[in-house]
Amino acid sequence: MSILIKNGHVANASEEYQADVYIDGEKIVAIGANLPHKADKTIDATGKIVIPGGIDPHVHLDMPFMGTFSSDDYETGTRAALFRGTTMVIDFILQTQGDSLYNALRIWQQKSVGKALADYSYHMAVTDFNRQTADEVVEMIEKEGITSFKTFMAYKGALMIDDGQMVQLMQVVKKHGGMVTVHATNGDMIDSLIAQNKAAGNRAPLYHYLSQPEITEAEASARFADMLFYTGCPGYIVHLTCEGALNAVREATKRNQHINVETCIQYLLLDASLYEQDFEGAKWVMSPPLRQKKDQEALWAGIDQGLVHVVATDHCPFTWEQKQMGKGDFAKIPNGHPAIEHRMELLFSEGVSKGRISLPKFVELSATNAAKKFGMYPQKGTIAIGADADICILDPNKKHTLSAKTHHMRTDYSAYEGREVTGKVETVLLRGKVAIENEKCLLEPGYGNFVKRGKVK
Repeated sequence: MSILIKNGHVANASEEYQADVYIDGEKIVAIGANLPHKADKTIDATGKIVIPGGIDPHVHLDMPFMGTFSSDDYETGTRAALFRGTTMVIDFILQTQGDSLYNALRIWQQKSVGKALADYSYHMAVTDFNRQTADEVVEMIEKEGITSFKTFMAYKGALMIDDGQMVQLMQVVKKHGGMVTVHATNGDMIDSLIAQNKAAGNRAPLYHYLSQPEITEAEASARFADMLFYTGCPGYIVHLTCEGALNAVREATKRNQHINVETCIQYLLLDASLYEQDFEGAKWVMSPPLRQKKDQEALWAGIDQGLVHVVATDHCPFTWEQKQMGKGDFAKIPNGHPAIEHRMELLFSEGVSKGRISLPKFVELSATNAAKKFGMYPQKGTIAIGADADICILDPNKKHTLSAKTHHMRTDYSAYEGREVTGKVETVLLRGKVAIENEKCLLEPGYGNFVKRGKVK
């Protein structure tokens, strides 16, 4: 099928201009003013912004956690993402300690193949590094197109690896063209603070936040930066939340070191005062927790300074019933919140509409940098001839209100209930096919493709 998008304001990470975009099959084949092409379908984008489909490189779909599973699976999660302009996600495969990476891969393929509506890829979480794991890491990069490896500096006994294993993993990953990503918080210190709070009878969601103070993230981020510097391995800090951790990255730049940094939309917009609402605060229990308003200011400044490169979601939703598992014990509240559907519109509304960032910077943060850093550019993350026709058409002036009554995520509350946003995604294309139009999803489960990724450059 051919599609002609007429009269749109096209924006990429490097420029913006008025143009038509012509799509034939799955690819963009022409861009220019007043294109003469005849198409099977014409979309009038007058007064609208035409941007690359968003890439959310941090989601958890159908993920086992604390005796339950995140409530969005690959079908519901990717459908919700498409509704508001995210056309690709990268999920996390979790290796079970004592088991192989390939067994974990097979489990996640069963979750995703034939179910995803949007395109997707995987990060491989390495929770048990040994000689066999090292060999499998090489195969993941060379054969499977999985080139990023998640590590945890917390969750001892389940996900955490020690610093010695971290360095060994970095050495293998660097040699073969991959990247090590990290959940950078000091797990030993956090475990100790959790135990102290529980012993003192402090059980409310507020103590989830107080058990993970800013210093636990700042220290771990600095330690990760030092290990990257020693090994020369490319690195990426996921869900960075606070001024202290950002300052650790800033310090690393003084020795001419580059570290890729991701924050998440919630850390730019929400703060720790939400934990003061008794158990209602469980809705925002996530790790790392929400921080202070001064940390929001630091993160927006970090974006402006080029220290923060990607805005993701860490989408890991649970129903209110699932959150009740932690009633009376904050340490048993499933960690995570629903956001996959709202990232693009929230970032546009709070960033572009309020003058914090430019439109090209918005595209960079929401799509292009993720594509570049994770080996998918220029197939993904740009409106360019030969790129996949993943396109989001957004009305920049249309206001609407976020609510659990209207969202498409499989959870019965919204972390952004009642928030008015400026800018509404109206039409979404995935690989040349109309995915979202007139508030309806036109794709079927299984349309989403697994994307093999290239080596880190």
